[in-house]
Amino acid sequence: MFFRSCALSLVLVSVACGSDTPGPGQVEPFEAPPGEGSRWPALSSDVDGVILSWLEPDASGTWSLRMARLDDAGWGDVKTVATEGDRPFFVNWADFPAVWAVSPGMLAAHWLERGTEGGYDYGVRVAFSNDGGARWSKPWTPHEDGTPTEHGFVSMFPVSDSEVGIVWLDGRKSAKTEDGQDGLAEMTLRFRTASLGGTPGPEILLDDLICDCCQTDAAVTGRGPIVVYRNRTHAEVRDIYLTRMGEDGWTTGHAVHDDGWVFPACPVNGPAVDADGERVVVAWFTGANDQPTVQVAFSDDAGDSFGAPTEVDLGNPLGRVDVLLFEDGSALVSWIEGGGQDAKILAQRVRPDGTVDRPMEISPTSAGRDSGFPRMLQDAQGRILFAWTEPGNPTRVRVARTSGLTN
Repeated sequence: MFFRSCALSLVLVSVACGSDTPGPGQVEPFEAPPGEGSRWPALSSDVDGVILSWLEPDASGTWSLRMARLDDAGWGDVKTVATEGDRPFFVNWADFPAVWAVSPGMLAAHWLERGTEGGYDYGVRVAFSNDGGARWSKPWTPHEDGTPTEHGFVSMFPVSDSEVGIVWLDGRKSAKTEDGQDGLAEMTLRFRTASLGGTPGPEILLDDLICDCCQTDAAVTGRGPIVVYRNRTHAEVRDIYLTRMGEDGWTTGHAVHDDGWVFPACPVNGPAVDADGERVVVAWFTGANDQPTVQVAFSDDAGDSFGAPTEVDLGNPLGRVDVLLFEDGSALVSWIEGGGQDAKILAQRVRPDGTVDRPMEISPTSAGRDSGFPRMLQDAQGRILFAWTEPGNPTRVRVARTSGLTN
């Protein structure tokens, strides 16, 4: 995330759709382009506005990755980034595609395509646009192992004005051996750079044993890009780790906090990160000590170390977090709280000293997979945008925003 604005506390006021622009602190739902059946949004931003991307099926059930830009004049035309063809999309509630703003005038997108073996044989496809998403380059696959295994849970971040860094979970170690023996049930974290028309960088192994299906996230600090992910040890400890890209390469991943969560399966619940200079905030879900919590921790040294985490949930969190860091040093954290059809998307301000504001409800939701992972973004005018999947038959992507945050 790369969006900055001074912010204080959040107060949500119910405002009807179609009303005037909301005042400071008021969150207002408003119409967005995604149609019936749309799901799993992502948000990004550049100098021309906010980019909303999502998956949507047509009447025949064919999936497309679509995007639309929001600026002061409203929503622009919906553009189709990619549509499934001979190789169908891998459509998954937790591992979803996105359009990323790399630099002014350049976008990158990723989506997932199924392999020939079915199941969890799927791979990452990446494309670039230098005309605002009207046209896209020929898709490219960043992983070159060729194994019929899982590749996904992508994060991207700008490396330069024309180059993007790509991080993904890579399951090549699980491929069967040449003599037909089962491979290792060990997921890895890998990285490489790419650009429109340029030569991709080499594949780099960042961690050789991580959690199997938790999302990654990335941000750019004053000392280089950082990536957060859920690690895994051979003793099945699944805590949140951070690694940073510097002039001498990537640092060895280290724990944001020693939760000590022993869990012999993937919780499908990745971390979120934001940064401004050397200030970093990380939010995550943990079930350590048989107590599910959403934690937030701050760093003043680009992620080398973190203060004690602050718990921000109400006692029954589902997780699925996102986080924004503000210029005043506070952060806004969102997550899903509650179970069944009584779940809610909540947001709460938290400060480095551990003080928190009252959590506020963004929208009712469900604890099911169809609700996906709600997203947040702060635009250049300081407005906070929320995007989520409204459960139901059919699902639909919904958007809300606030004009700013006040005391």
